[in-house]
Amino acid sequence: MSDLEPRLSLIGRLGGARVLCVGDVILDHFHYGSVDRISPEAPIPVLKLERLDTMLGGAGNVVRNLNGLGAHVRFVTVIGKDHDGGEIERLLAEENISDQPLVDDSGRRTSSKTRFLANGQQMLRADRETIYSLSAGMEKQLISAAKAAMADCDVVVLSDYRKGVLTDGVIRALITTAQKAGKTVIVDPKGADYERYRGADVITPNRAELFLATAMPVDNDDEIIAAIESLIDDYDFGVVVATRSKDGMTMKVRGQDPVHLKAAARDVFDVSGAGDTVVATLAAVLGAGGAFEEAADLANTAAGIVVGKVGTAVAYTADIAAGLHHLDLSAAETKIMSIGQAQGHMEKWRQSGLAIGFTNGCFDLLHPGHVSLLAKAKAACGMLVVGLNSDASVKRLKGENRPIQGEAARAAVLASLASVDVVIIFGEDTPINLIEAIRPDVLVKGADYKPDEVVGADMVRAHGGRVELIPLEPGHSTTATIAKLAGETC
Repeated sequence: MSDLEPRLSLIGRLGGARVLCVGDVILDHFHYGSVDRISPEAPIPVLKLERLDTMLGGAGNVVRNLNGLGAHVRFVTVIGKDHDGGEIERLLAEENISDQPLVDDSGRRTSSKTRFLANGQQMLRADRETIYSLSAGMEKQLISAAKAAMADCDVVVLSDYRKGVLTDGVIRALITTAQKAGKTVIVDPKGADYERYRGADVITPNRAELFLATAMPVDNDDEIIAAIESLIDDYDFGVVVATRSKDGMTMKVRGQDPVHLKAAARDVFDVSGAGDTVVATLAAVLGAGGAFEEAADLANTAAGIVVGKVGTAVAYTADIAAGLHHLDLSAAETKIMSIGQAQGHMEKWRQSGLAIGFTNGCFDLLHPGHVSLLAKAKAACGMLVVGLNSDASVKRLKGENRPIQGEAARAAVLASLASVDVVIIFGEDTPINLIEAIRPDVLVKGADYKPDEVVGADMVRAHGGRVELIPLEPGHSTTATIAKLAGETC
């Protein structure tokens, strides 16, 4: 058995992790555009706005990443009674999070960060927030809600952005309760006072936070290790995972030798939220029964993936599997890509005169009907991109017992087909955002759809593309196959 096989097996088990996240949620706005001139009013660039994305940030980004890994997530946080708070509630509903945030009616403004980007690079960030600790009444409500949610979780994440949700009293109550119940506590810290996190099982400072907490130099491996050991000794932490940007990360378990992991990133576009991805991956792996070393290894890979995307991005299980560099089933380079990676390839294909085709689906238990559809879709274009519904998306569309195969396995099988050039995981119920980003020349669906039922058809036609409806091979259905198997095992 290769070293890779246990890691891929572990990725496949992440759906069994049950994680509670408690912390400061932030609403992230991303304004994308281009700059081609300087303002005549002042020596500043003029950003021509082209797109706005709004997504969960702060502790909410931890939740997004946990969802992307297929984990079962509970979330306890506090928002203001304002428009941004309503947006957070809407986004949590889209993530299929049933827990609703506590609404503080005492004047709290929901925290938001607005970033302006040109050509993939941040130009400016504007923050709106009111920072103060919870009132005694809200603190009591939050602790009660978190304890109730903790009952069916194995791992507790405290995501501290110092906006006032994680007070000293909240942190102490939750760490104490979790430890008595035998649950693992992971803290993403902020500030210099680590006494408030005393006794946590895992803590994840970045290099700057490690320096702030210890007032010790952190410029090389030896200095990092000394600072980590100081934290473990002073605050009774079980494990410290120090993230070090381009230098990867260093993990030390109490009483064991430190482990250095080299940075897995290839091209860095945006470091926003990379720490959230690390925390989420650690929590999911530990919740799935993985060891600390395995958790740190996969977290390092996941961090390398998200810094290659723009915005507070998510590392899906298929992203991580692809990031291990060994899912190359039919080409020298893996076909399972993030949207950012795929766009780079598509630009080269278009320059070579190749038409980009797109189709999508759950592709759970790939059958001959799927294979025929994909082969015909490939024949209708030059290069075929397949959008694959994530596990969470399939569950919403098909029911709690689906998918049968995890997204990493489904993506790997699709990537093994000669007709498929790229596989991209998407977490929404429809691929409309993916279609908008790809702008395919040919949009392909089965002929069981009517032209006006095809998601994205109008968008593709508007930029000169066409829609192809492919006749289906009769007698093939994943749902029918599952029903038959269920009948045979009764």
